[in-house]
Amino acid sequence: MDHQTGESRRYGAAAGLVARLAAGICLSFLFGVSANTPAFALSEIKREELPAPTSPAPSGDGIGNTVPFPDPVQPPSADQPVDPEKTGPSGQETPEGVELPDTEATGPLPEVIYDVERLPPDVKRMRALLIEAAKSGDIERLRPLIGLGDDMTQLSLAGIEGDPIEHVKSLSGDAEGREILAIMEEVLSAGYVHLDAGGAEELYVWPYFFAIPLDRLDARQHVELFKIVTAGDYEDMKNFGSYIFYRLGITPDGRWAFFVAGE
Repeated sequence: MDHQTGESRRYGAAAGLVARLAAGICLSFLFGVSANTPAFALSEIKREELPAPTSPAPSGDGIGNTVPFPDPVQPPSADQPVDPEKTGPSGQETPEGVELPDTEATGPLPEVIYDVERLPPDVKRMRALLIEAAKSGDIERLRPLIGLGDDMTQLSLAGIEGDPIEHVKSLSGDAEGREILAIMEEVLSAGYVHLDAGGAEELYVWPYFFAIPLDRLDARQHVELFKIVTAGDYEDMKNFGSYIFYRLGITPDGRWAFFVAGE
């Protein structure tokens, strides 16, 4: 009887040890996963996934129909010679109706401007209104700035259906659209470029990274870029060849032309 009792106790102790070891392994696994799970960055929001363009964007009657965004850098094949009059940086074709700055490796870079006093009064006013709306945290304050009809702000590269404010909110990581407002404020706080000055498609565009090849940014400009995107985003953009995160354009007469992101 004592022999059986001793065996039972040894068996129970062994079973208890196995259970504690198993629990310890489970806890270590759970805490290890939790500790190694990366935090989401500000720029990791819902983005538009669009197919690569197969032809230049059709020209429109206004800049709202031809929002500039960089195409992937694809060298021309031997049987498809490049027309130098229709190509932009690195030989990629530019959308019709949009004149991109000369950003060849040996060409001059567009001026990066930080002084908002150099903006035309109407552009300066629209920028201030957008920043004020963004800082308020109330995305509805963007509604009267969007416009209507042909003058409506382009908020998607593929077009939208339904309410524009609801569309913008759907892109945000939070239900109220405040992440998008934060990105908008950060974009408008960066330097800007003045494109096609005096031309039919004249625009003031934020941030200036849109118009400058990423491999031509200096150390200070890289810091400014990382205020808007993460290092991981930057690596993706280098593979693509251009800045492809959110950019915002305002026409010389103060119309909010676009606020888009995409590849």
